[in-house]
Amino acid sequence: MLNALWLGFFIIAAVAALAQWLVGGQSQVFAAMVQALFAMARLSVEVMVLLFGTLTLWLGFLRIAEKAGVVQWLAWALGPLFARLMPEVPRGHPALGLITLNFAANALGLDNAATPMGLKAMRELQTLNPRPDTATNAQILFLVLNASSLTLLPVTIFMYRMQQGAPDPTLVFLPILLATSASTLVALLAVGLVQRLRLWDPVVLAYLLPVALLLGGFMALLTTLSAAALATLSSLLGNLTLFGLILLFVCLGAWRRLPVYDSFIEGAKEGFDVARGLLPYLVAMLCAVGVFRASGALDYALSGIRWLVDAGGWDARFVDALPTALVKPFSGSAARAMLIETMQSQGVDSFAALAAATIQGSTETTFYVLAVYFGAVGIQRARHAVGCALIAEFAGVVAAIAVCYRFFGTM
Repeated sequence: MLNALWLGFFIIAAVAALAQWLVGGQSQVFAAMVQALFAMARLSVEVMVLLFGTLTLWLGFLRIAEKAGVVQWLAWALGPLFARLMPEVPRGHPALGLITLNFAANALGLDNAATPMGLKAMRELQTLNPRPDTATNAQILFLVLNASSLTLLPVTIFMYRMQQGAPDPTLVFLPILLATSASTLVALLAVGLVQRLRLWDPVVLAYLLPVALLLGGFMALLTTLSAAALATLSSLLGNLTLFGLILLFVCLGAWRRLPVYDSFIEGAKEGFDVARGLLPYLVAMLCAVGVFRASGALDYALSGIRWLVDAGGWDARFVDALPTALVKPFSGSAARAMLIETMQSQGVDSFAALAAATIQGSTETTFYVLAVYFGAVGIQRARHAVGCALIAEFAGVVAAIAVCYRFFGTM
């Protein structure tokens, strides 16, 4: 699947570039594509520099947590649930606790903490893989749920809106929460359908229903807060949780009389090794995405969508938000640039900018996640992971647009 996908990027880019040259007379498109190749190669190295530090830091703390028994306790507590969702993973396996920590960090918007936890979990799942080059069902479920981007506190989106002068940076909080919940639900249903998981099992419902009720109560509580209070709470809760996890790991390790410093160094060395192996996969995927974008293929797709919307007589305001949606599966930095450009050109509180912000917060960089998580363990055959992840991504975009029409349609 990854081979076909990677090749498809270059073939589509070549066709789009030829069309621009032969039909539009824009011969400079080839120079732009070559420039994009080198720019993305440089970006891959820049991303790796950040990942080196982040992975080294967090895998060091995770090694302390692992030796202190935190990961094993989480695996035991969630054993009955994962026995239904990931039946090939033995109860009490370390991967289960790491998966839980990863999901919790993602939900709180702690991206820097979530990625190292997720990579560690993927490596643990790989120890159960009978075919190391092919993704297992458990690895696919884990990756697709990561790609669905369930985020309760989208602090970074608030920051972008504040930088662009929004009077109420948290205006998109509830729309993002609703849209990202929809994408995660669709992700679980899509994988469950393909893998024939027993999602209606009483044990599964016993775990998931309380989470849904807690999420609903959390949403109801936050609607009573002012925008300033909500922004303050989001930042405070995220940072307290992040530092609280570190303090918990270190104090629990000391209470268990572990050599916490030596344990940290041991885990940090592993983080360095993991990060070093990711560079070829990042270069391959980001360069393909860069050529695809520079060829004009994305512009052709947007023009086609706008024509269809106009032909159907529908409201076309959402089309101006689609650049963020179309590039988000490929590049988080490109999607961020598209979001900021939409805010600047359309107005930070325009319908297009609000929809783009909601899309940015409700979906994930699917192919980046795919390259990093599967690349970390050398998986080349993704099976149904890409299809299910893109279905969840599409559901998140559709939900984001629908919710924005409900919240901001009269603006």
